[in-house]
Amino acid sequence: MQPFIRHTGIAAPLDRVNVDTDAIVPKQFLRKIERVGFGKHLFHEWRYLDYEGTRENLDFVLNKPAYRKATVLLARDNFGCGSSREHAPWALADYGFRVIIAPTFADIFYNNCVKNGILLVALKSDEVESLFQQVIQKPGEQISADLEKQIVIDPAGKQYRFDINPFAKTCLLNGLDHIGWTQQFAEQIKSYEQKAKKERPWLV
Repeated sequence: MQPFIRHTGIAAPLDRVNVDTDAIVPKQFLRKIERVGFGKHLFHEWRYLDYEGTRENLDFVLNKPAYRKATVLLARDNFGCGSSREHAPWALADYGFRVIIAPTFADIFYNNCVKNGILLVALKSDEVESLFQQVIQKPGEQISADLEKQIVIDPAGKQYRFDINPFAKTCLLNGLDHIGWTQQFAEQIKSYEQKAKKERPWLV
């Protein structure tokens, strides 16, 4: 997983509340267990006017020229609610999003994003609103997120501080999912198992 230190990218404003994981990647596309290839299905029912995905909905934000290469997503309250499908962050990451900013996120979705290298930033509603207005008024504007300093920088240069769980921060900074984090302690785990086998052989 790619470490996350700092990212600057075009921000796309998704002005909808309670965006659930079925909207992020609809259930009919959950046919693979690989993490790649889901970007084309991201927000499928909003991005396209047909099931096949050949006719774009030009009114949808990601289909507008200024936002097509967005890597920062602005969202509203309760983003990522609904089912716990990990395909949702897979689709967001495969499309190219590295940062999602919203007032609140669903807990399971938040944890799944951390495991897939996406930084989720929770800011106050008025702060998110300010970011929305800036990128709507000037499409194509960029927003920066610095994980080490825990700040977001808007197009005008104003800084917004955010909180993050220390474990999530460590994993993101080092490009580790939970399995990768555990593997750091492989020698200690092996040593413990060997010691336990000698001291309590009946447990083997």
